[in-house]
Amino acid sequence: MKNYLNFETDIKSLENEIEKLKDPFNQRGLSEVDTDTISKTQKELDEKLKSVYSNLDPWQTTMVARHEDRPKSKFFIDNLFEDFVPLSGDRYYGEDKSVLTGFAKFNGDSVLVIGQEKGEDLDSRIKRNFGMMRPEGYRKTIRLMELADKFNIPIISFIDTPGAYPGVGAEERGQAEAIAKSIECCMKLKVPTIAIVIGEGGSGGAIALASSNKVIMLENAIYSVISPEGCATILWRDPKKMLDAAKAMKLSAKDLLDLQIIDEIISEPLGGAHRDKNYMLKNIKESLTKNLESFKLMSSEEIYNNRKNKFLKIGRNKGFISNLEDLSSLKSDNKNLNQILKSKKVQVIGVSFILASMILLFYLL
Repeated sequence: MKNYLNFETDIKSLENEIEKLKDPFNQRGLSEVDTDTISKTQKELDEKLKSVYSNLDPWQTTMVARHEDRPKSKFFIDNLFEDFVPLSGDRYYGEDKSVLTGFAKFNGDSVLVIGQEKGEDLDSRIKRNFGMMRPEGYRKTIRLMELADKFNIPIISFIDTPGAYPGVGAEERGQAEAIAKSIECCMKLKVPTIAIVIGEGGSGGAIALASSNKVIMLENAIYSVISPEGCATILWRDPKKMLDAAKAMKLSAKDLLDLQIIDEIISEPLGGAHRDKNYMLKNIKESLTKNLESFKLMSSEEIYNNRKNKFLKIGRNKGFISNLEDLSSLKSDNKNLNQILKSKKVQVIGVSFILASMILLFYLL
């Protein structure tokens, strides 16, 4: 049974109509399929899908990113990689089933695969903790990322989580420290790292594994510091204002590409990734192949600096760095910096003069 979102009412009606037309025994005694009517209705459906999905607002995009039928990490791992060998445990506390990890083959080369997994049905979602990782999950990925770095094996991560698990037990076992250590580990690796946000990239739970050389998003995925509902609750104390929050947060793939937070968008079929999973496999495979090939020409030091400069460059387009392509040295534009210091000096002198005048007037009175 297909699941539909609340803005897909017309799409649901058209698809139900097509299903009935394809079954001649349900159509008032007809004994053959009316192909002309089916073709006409299918054309209507395609036009409706194009109309709806070309004008999604940020909240509707969030709903698509969370769609129940959207392909999950396990689907991509099972169908994109060969000889996947799952590895478990953080060697400190236990196993976290909300993240799948292991070594595999991609186009004949060894890779480390990490996938945050939400689950397909209620039982698997409970087992996977709805994709919310605990500290042992991050410590498991750190252990395996360091192992991959030791043997010069590229790392591919599939990001799909509402955020790190906020439970008491997770906090007691050092959730914040585990996330921070995971980010640190990602940043110091000397091997290529590619992160693909396939659904929901939420908060530190996502950035802990997405501090990569290449951050890629599916067209209808989202990537943000907090959920729209959480943001609305904090700012307006009203979770129903999630549309306003979603618009302000710039969480869509297009907005994040414009802001240079991410590096690439992978297109989805009309109506979302869940409507043609084979199409998604093809597009993701092409993207991974292209990006992994580009890193084969780079040394380990160049890969490390590429990642470091990528994150140092974010938000610096209007800053005081003279050469955005080489941020490792963090050399500033002295001319602009001196102008700023000079203007600040004038402001400080002006404020000091006003304060001195007020103190003098106070004593005279």
